[in-house]
Amino acid sequence: MTALQHPTRVASGKLAPVDLLFIVLGIFLLYVGGESLVKHSSLLAQRFGVRPLVIGLTIVAFGTSAPELAASLTAALRGAPEIALGNVIGSNIANVGLILALTALVYPLRTEAAFLRREMPVMIGVAALLILLFLNGALGRLEGALLVGLMGVYLWVLFSRQEAPETELEFAAEYGAKDAAPLWRSVFGTLLGLALLVAGAQLLVAGATALARLFGVPELIIGLTLVAVGTSLPELATSVIAALKREPEIALGNIVGSNIFNVLLILGATALVQPIGVPYRSVALNLWLMLGFSAALLLFLMTGLRLGRREGGLLLAAYALYVGYLYLA
Repeated sequence: MTALQHPTRVASGKLAPVDLLFIVLGIFLLYVGGESLVKHSSLLAQRFGVRPLVIGLTIVAFGTSAPELAASLTAALRGAPEIALGNVIGSNIANVGLILALTALVYPLRTEAAFLRREMPVMIGVAALLILLFLNGALGRLEGALLVGLMGVYLWVLFSRQEAPETELEFAAEYGAKDAAPLWRSVFGTLLGLALLVAGAQLLVAGATALARLFGVPELIIGLTLVAVGTSLPELATSVIAALKREPEIALGNIVGSNIFNVLLILGATALVQPIGVPYRSVALNLWLMLGFSAALLLFLMTGLRLGRREGGLLLAAYALYVGYLYLA
């Protein structure tokens, strides 16, 4: 019996150790699974001739967003749409306000490559589109099909682009050579990553839902914070490592690509499988803050073509205030 179906756990008024174990183990499996999927699927794509830049903006972005997909689908199918929606919105806010902010504190990030300037308006556009689609308080299968269709258009544009040679070399250096691993190892690593993501999502959603119901915290708040940060660990690892390697374009591109994937593919696919219904007034602030954090990032990058430690500190302070408000309110 799952945590969602365990009435005695809530009625007892005590925190079951298994719930905390589910949360910790779920986050760990999501992190390991995401890392394995990113690494081995990238090598697999390179083996079949996929360009390094496309790998970075598609496979790596999807791989780091795969925990959000697994957790959102699991939550929706378990009858917890607030967690499914909150996970995506909270992840997008955390990607900018927490992960990019921490990354900028480690190493200031600059933007020069043309691909990043093209992706930023897309990230802001899909955030604004989500607000419009959710004004009626629901994402049905029709809206889900629209989002997935736009994801297909976005991928088609990415695959048809011709990038500058220096950009290709930058991504090639990050994601390794074609012969870095035998074919069987890449296939096995990819499948293992997917399996770990599914298992981790099941554990995290079960534990987080039980925790929310036990302490009376709305499931939306748990989705916006605990689940969102837990499923964003692959983005955190990828961005910080890229910053330490002095590769700011990869750190920024990873976050921007992941935020686009989160809305178009993850919410779109989730709504196709299980329509999401949450009152608009309960998520309006969070939707607009997601758009606001994205716009702030664009403003910082447009004014100085960089995200320095000062800007990172401002984003981190804003994110801390946001999380504090959620729990105090």
